[in-house]
Amino acid sequence: MFLGIDIGTSGVKAVVLDQAGSVVGQGTAALTVQRPHPLWSEQDPDAWWRATTAAVQAIDPAVRRSVRGVGLAGQMHGATLLDADDRPLRPAILWNDGRSFAECEAMERAVPTLRTIAGNIAMPGFTAPKLIWVRDHEPEVFARIATVLLPKDYVRLLMTGDKASDLSDSAGTLWLDVAARSWSDELLAACGLTQAQMPVLYEGSQITGTLSAEVAELWGMPQVPVAAGGGDNAAGAVGVGVVADGDALLSLGTSGVIFVATREFRPNADSAVHAFCHALPGMWHQMSVHLSAASCIDWVARITGASGPAELFARAEAAGPASGPELFLPYLSGERTPHNDAEVRGAFLRLDNDTDAGRLSQAVLEGVAFALADGVDVLREAGTTIDRLAVIGGGARSRYWGETLAAAMEVELVYLQGGEVGPALGAARLAQLAVDGGDPATVCVAPPVSHRIAPDPALVSALAEKKAAFRQAYPRITPKA
Repeated sequence: MFLGIDIGTSGVKAVVLDQAGSVVGQGTAALTVQRPHPLWSEQDPDAWWRATTAAVQAIDPAVRRSVRGVGLAGQMHGATLLDADDRPLRPAILWNDGRSFAECEAMERAVPTLRTIAGNIAMPGFTAPKLIWVRDHEPEVFARIATVLLPKDYVRLLMTGDKASDLSDSAGTLWLDVAARSWSDELLAACGLTQAQMPVLYEGSQITGTLSAEVAELWGMPQVPVAAGGGDNAAGAVGVGVVADGDALLSLGTSGVIFVATREFRPNADSAVHAFCHALPGMWHQMSVHLSAASCIDWVARITGASGPAELFARAEAAGPASGPELFLPYLSGERTPHNDAEVRGAFLRLDNDTDAGRLSQAVLEGVAFALADGVDVLREAGTTIDRLAVIGGGARSRYWGETLAAAMEVELVYLQGGEVGPALGAARLAQLAVDGGDPATVCVAPPVSHRIAPDPALVSALAEKKAAFRQAYPRITPKA
């Protein structure tokens, strides 16, 4: 059996797969995000460890004792700054933190070849500009930095004592030469850092170390190998068999991601498309990233007094598609693709006297769908063919929302059994590859299809006017205007 652990933003999920690839145990533990100032988003690194231990210990002890390997997945881009004793110097600055926009511009000026080397435009979500911000605003902290780790790799350090990372997660730092799959001295130097402060790089299916005796005892399992794993999106892709050139998925978690596996490095930075290493050797991927997706559902449920997402979806379905003129721009934490705008914020537009909770709920479902449609369009502009998307993540539970998503993006959605397990599933499969070897195409197979949703031409037509209005609305609300 193999344990996969996903260090997410809102919680940690642990799953165990048996040799046949079936989920035989699961555990979760919640996390919270701190926002002490506008644009800031931070977490206590030690909260990841407490939540990881709680999630693992929630799995049946007999299952834990049978684990033969562990893989890690996690939220990308988080800056975890450690001193010489490997203790955090400050809260980790997360992927959806927007404070370092000016630092992005400074880094691009300092390294004119940045987009060529890193394959991406500098954005506040990436790790590198966060370090420039710390250097300039918290110099006493910066001077004490001995190591910079990504969130899942801080958990790895506490598990094994090793400072290691995988290439898919590290590609999101803006310090990697993504084509060469190695650290870039030039990009590190632009932030005042060196390779000595970076973890050792591994492919996602390689072993980085062994669970320590203390942690093995705490978790009730043997001292098993630990695989490098992957960033949450790459690991999620591995979990649902998106491992061959052209395979694609839609991840509906806190953020929304459209992910396409590629045989070669194909950057398109000017359209805010991400190009990263995949979690498997010799593979890369493209992504469009939307900072708020399922998080918008939780938000509107809270402000309208719904008991939770299920009631929110029921309200929206009762109202019906395009039931009112209301538009929702889902930029609660800014936006990456295609706007690269950390300062823009969400908005409701075109409200009237008949606007009610149902129509607001429907507008939110449509707004997230329209933002994802923007991502599909820029990926297609980059020469990527997208006809169907496998769907994973918590947002995959609603069939009604799926109908809106398929119509807005004009692609077929393929829902997979167990797809809501997400990146932890891929982390477990990477552990299986690391321990047993084998062909990823054989080990990382897609789960059985639960159902498919093809774009409904009538719904495509019904949403067309609102989709066009959505695309005209962004310039009216951005501080860049």
